[in-house]
Amino acid sequence: MPREKNAWALRRVRHRRVRTKVRGTVERPRMAVFRSLRHIYAQVINDTTGVTIAAASSQDVEVRKEHDGKPKSEVSKLVGALIAQRALASGVSQVVFDRGGYKYHGRAKALADAAREGGLKL
Repeated sequence: MPREKNAWALRRVRHRRVRTKVRGTVERPRMAVFRSLRHIYAQVINDTTGVTIAAASSQDVEVRKEHDGKPKSEVSKLVGALIAQRALASGVSQVVFDRGGYKYHGRAKALADAAREGGLKL
């Protein structure tokens, strides 16, 4: 266990640990999640070429129309459905889920479940 007590630094350590095992390829790109205190972001990334194939966030126009007054986990579900729609439109049906050092719980889990319901295989 690292000696650092800073939550941000601990998340970075966990994220590096996860990224040693999770790698996106052409057939199965990586779906990376980042959550801030107010917003959540998701990207589908091909790590072999370093190209972002699809992206969605809680700041997109499609999500902003619907998220007024909803809790953050509900907004995460909207972002998960949107990233699934955009990834499928780009020709991606399978992804590797990169939780970004966060627990697979709450907003990260809601986004992943919504992406599954949207047609992506995680």
